[in-house]
Amino acid sequence: MKLGVVGLPNVGKSTLFNAITKAGAECANYPFCTIEPNVGIVAVPDNRLDVLGKLYNTKKITPAVVEFVDIAGLVKGASQGEGLGNKFLANIRETDAIVHVVRCFEDENITHVDDSIDPVRDIETINTELIFADTDTVKKRLDKAINMTKTGDKKYKIEAEFLTKLYDHLNNIKTARTLDCTEEEREIMKDMFLLTAKPVIYTANIGEKDMGKDVSTLPLVQKVIEYAKTENAEYMVICAKTEEELSGLDDEERQMFLNELGESQSGLDKLVKASYNLLGLLSYLTAGEKEVRAWTIEQGTKAPQAAGKIHTDFEKGFIRAEIVDYDVLVELGSFNAAKEHGKVRSEGKDYVIKDGDVVLFRFNV
Repeated sequence: MKLGVVGLPNVGKSTLFNAITKAGAECANYPFCTIEPNVGIVAVPDNRLDVLGKLYNTKKITPAVVEFVDIAGLVKGASQGEGLGNKFLANIRETDAIVHVVRCFEDENITHVDDSIDPVRDIETINTELIFADTDTVKKRLDKAINMTKTGDKKYKIEAEFLTKLYDHLNNIKTARTLDCTEEEREIMKDMFLLTAKPVIYTANIGEKDMGKDVSTLPLVQKVIEYAKTENAEYMVICAKTEEELSGLDDEERQMFLNELGESQSGLDKLVKASYNLLGLLSYLTAGEKEVRAWTIEQGTKAPQAAGKIHTDFEKGFIRAEIVDYDVLVELGSFNAAKEHGKVRSEGKDYVIKDGDVVLFRFNV
């Protein structure tokens, strides 16, 4: 899962990304842990892994991970290639979702590009550039679809009608994700990789003095929440400065700091979880003495395709999946004990994997 972190200058994007990068750099067990300076890889918080690790006395624990990409270079006119506009838009296009950092703090020592704090204006500045870029993409596809209707193929007529509706919607400076679509229309849109069709989490960045306050008492945050609701988008509140401080602490110090703040987990952990949920993902688990691991799949994935995440041979030669619920496994103490109590299920090709399933795949190639 790859998430693009976007935001105007001086909104706290770089501070938050620095916290992400530090958190990711500490983790040696992740796949592809050698990372570029503009990429941070962070574990999806999952206490179940530690419990299973102790249960199996495992040698290695590998969590699911989220990749954050620092997307820079936005200025007004980015959709026409101003500044680093072309690179900025290309980087967003490669992500699965967007974390849109919005400034919701006052600080006279940190200037704002527009000389005032207005989170909705800031959101709309970036969204407008993305909408302009999408409008160009849709127009090219629409012209092609209209031309292809001459063949008499009904699918091009359907496509042209939808693209006309979408083009008008974008021209009204509305994001693609706010357009009501049928499943068929959604497939057409998905095929175009539109920037404003991507899921988004509007991330209200507050000051340290506002930590622990009820968000209803923070007018700037309320503006972000109300805007997110108009798009049926996700939102969350975070203090990037605090996250950067937390990322430099060891586990024990970090927990003490969080306890002082009255929090059970960091904002970064919450952001990772929210991002995971935003994309409709879940984790199933494999456990043994060599490794305990979380595997990321989309909700609704069937057993053979889930097995394919481990190795393509597992999917090709899939026979069955032996599954035990995580809670049952922990209660009974071992896979064999669960089997003796009749708690291990043998599931076939049509079984849909659930979050927290502990799975042993049987296959033959």
